[in-house]
Amino acid sequence: MYSFKNDYSEGCHPNIIKALSETNMKQQDGYGDDDYSYEAKKLIRAKIKNQNAEIFFISGGTLANLTVISSALRSHESVICANTGHIHVHEAGSIEATGHKINSVFSTDGKIKTNDIQNILDEHVIIPHMVKPKMVYISNSTEIGTIYKKQELEDLSNFCRRKDLYLFLDGARLGSALCSNNSDLSMSDISELTDIFYIGGTKNGALLAEAIVINNEKLKEDFGFHLKQRGALMAKGRLLGIQFLELFKDDLFFSLAKHANLMATKIVESIKTCGYSFYTEPSSNQIFPILPNKLIDKLSKKYGFYIWQKFDNKTSAIRLVTSWATNETIVNELIVDLRS
Repeated sequence: MYSFKNDYSEGCHPNIIKALSETNMKQQDGYGDDDYSYEAKKLIRAKIKNQNAEIFFISGGTLANLTVISSALRSHESVICANTGHIHVHEAGSIEATGHKINSVFSTDGKIKTNDIQNILDEHVIIPHMVKPKMVYISNSTEIGTIYKKQELEDLSNFCRRKDLYLFLDGARLGSALCSNNSDLSMSDISELTDIFYIGGTKNGALLAEAIVINNEKLKEDFGFHLKQRGALMAKGRLLGIQFLELFKDDLFFSLAKHANLMATKIVESIKTCGYSFYTEPSSNQIFPILPNKLIDKLSKKYGFYIWQKFDNKTSAIRLVTSWATNETIVNELIVDLRS
């Protein structure tokens, strides 16, 4: 059984294991005040072309989301999110547990548009009896594999700034999104157009690591206190810094994302050749083919994946996720099984 369920089934890239081993007995200061974390932050600031950005390393995506959102919002403020967004459906109510309402909007492609935000603002005008929307949460790539183009992100950014809203981008799969053949965004664009975002390492070759990048001066103040309160400030912060140092010193972060996307593209081309369609247009390492249920049953005996949505007694959409470590030989076997 080979798993296409996610992009974190393997541990981490060998370079990271090697770096962790080689630096293991070298003494460093704790809580992120180590040489490796400082160097990694320098590399990231250079990549995003923003020397003023504040960067904090954290161990996971859900922890990043709840720490960012709870630190940015006051008790009466809410966050706007697509109905498919990770904070809305896959984080066990973590945002609500911090005391903040999520205003969800229906989206067929996982993305948020400016009119969606305006509709929420128009619905929350009975002051002070309703929550005050203050942040817009998006992810790139989205939960259903779609990506934002530069014009879309510019429109959101300009709209949020006019409306005094924070724009927060969940980058759990940012590597795959930026390396997509359909993408025209760069890391520096992301930094310029958002108030805060994070770079996902866990799903792109790291053992466990995300990098929160704060661009808005208002959100930088006291962020370290919020990390500590949430249990997110690791005594051995070096472990996170070393991982991002390895990912960015030779652009390993991007080469791993390109591999994941290439494996997904091979599967997509085969599925199209077989005449099947997709739940969403494939753009990244998450693909959602619509297949006959009989074929799904056969494939499930050899491959692990999730059934995303059942349409009728004959067809369903499944989710296949490729990763930095996906074995091309297994991909070729899957292609053969699809065609046969």
